[in-house]
Amino acid sequence: MSWFKRRIQGITTSTREKKEAPDGIWFKCPDCKSAIPMVDLKDNLYVCPKCEFHSRIGSKEYFEIIFDNNEFKELMPEMIAKDFLHFVDLKPYDQRLKDTIKKTKLKDAMRSAHGKVEGFDLVVCCMDFAFIGGSMGSVVGEKISKSIDYCLQHKLPLMIISKSGGARMMESAFSLMQMAKTSAKLTLMTEAGLPYISLCTDPTTGGVTASYAMLGDFNIAEPKAMIGFAGPRVIKETIKKDLPEGFQTSEFLLETGFLDFIVNRKQLKSQLAKLLAMFR
Repeated sequence: MSWFKRRIQGITTSTREKKEAPDGIWFKCPDCKSAIPMVDLKDNLYVCPKCEFHSRIGSKEYFEIIFDNNEFKELMPEMIAKDFLHFVDLKPYDQRLKDTIKKTKLKDAMRSAHGKVEGFDLVVCCMDFAFIGGSMGSVVGEKISKSIDYCLQHKLPLMIISKSGGARMMESAFSLMQMAKTSAKLTLMTEAGLPYISLCTDPTTGGVTASYAMLGDFNIAEPKAMIGFAGPRVIKETIKKDLPEGFQTSEFLLETGFLDFIVNRKQLKSQLAKLLAMFR
């Protein structure tokens, strides 16, 4: 609560209000607390040049990093979610979708695209955390499903970049069904002998972790990403025990065998090219 508020002629004063620099000029690293010009951060692929902290980015930035000359063909760009259940929480789900689309300029929490990575063809499905917390709804599942069909038709490898808070509660069972749907579809990739690479970024949680995020031929992750099902606070309250240090981080999962390797974003494209060359 604020210490005091002054309401005279529409003026509100609070001692707890932060005076932030305008967006797009400075970035304060959450890890080392350094202030970094946004220009320098972007040039370093949104990785802190002082401590290597990987800040969250969306599909636009990942496509720029991964695809040669940022050239790609977007798949199903106009697919949007529908309010099947007429769900209402703080606001109607239909209105939430409209507001989020307007704010983020995205159609849903995932974009799919086909492009080349150092000359190798690759289909990439990338989640956007800015769209309702990267929640997995019917559109996310359908885009993955259709992208797999595209891979099967054209004999192409697939990569899914996960960044999600889990299932989208506003779609209830429709959201939960995507776990089984995407997992079943990925078996077709295996049967066709086509590689699937799963990249887990911060955060990868909930039903996404419990389905396609952990089913890759290669499961890889960015440094210090939070990866898990339930959050550490919920787990600790449930089991009534302290959790291991670094629990649910990329490094912990690598040590315990859930990941194949951790890749710095600055080496992501070259590492992908090596994997694709090996699979070919």
